[in-house]
Amino acid sequence: MQKSTIYVTDDDPGIRELVAEYLSSQGYAVETAEDAVSLDRLLSVRLPELLVLDWMMPGEDGLSVARRLRAQPGFPPIIMLSAKGEDIDRIIGLEVGADDYLPKPFNPRELLARIRAVLRRQGGAAEAGRVVRFGPFSVNLEARTLSRDGTEIPLTGGEYELLEIFVTHASRALSRDWLMDQLRGFERDPFDRSIDVRVNRLRKKIEDDPANPAYIRTQRGQGYLFVPQGKG
Repeated sequence: MQKSTIYVTDDDPGIRELVAEYLSSQGYAVETAEDAVSLDRLLSVRLPELLVLDWMMPGEDGLSVARRLRAQPGFPPIIMLSAKGEDIDRIIGLEVGADDYLPKPFNPRELLARIRAVLRRQGGAAEAGRVVRFGPFSVNLEARTLSRDGTEIPLTGGEYELLEIFVTHASRALSRDWLMDQLRGFERDPFDRSIDVRVNRLRKKIEDDPANPAYIRTQRGQGYLFVPQGKG
């Protein structure tokens, strides 16, 4: 079952690390951002199932971010964090579009309970968060399809499974052994290099120059790295 993805945006590195570690231990895929600019970079790749957003941040604050994102159709739910604990602050946070509000300091278990409650109200993963975009491509994680500029690209089941692993683990070096462990029904021996064959087949579907890949890059001695921004 695909993990729900949660973005945690807070300018306090201690809070980011604490929340990310705790939510990851509870089975969520977590990405963190320190401010609105780094959050926007994450959002340009894919939408999460839920956003945990700090009110007080340098630059664009959480209220402004929530108001801006809420103007976009289909944006996933937001839980606002803030050191401001007055009732009026909670009301303001909810009025700008937050689905819930949690004052600091907070217990991570309470944040988890609120996340679960919000996701239940949403009926599970938000549909918009099930589409991952990179370059001219869109991967629909619900329909298990890949399209380029609106035109569907046929993939075998194995090619799609590999692509899904890459797009949901973007910008991380993935070893061959780990990749093969993730692929359902993939039997191998310690010297099996068939994962490279599968990667090469996938590259032919998404790379303009498969011999010089922009998205699925080889990491010498490590495996592969998926770079959604491509080369630039």
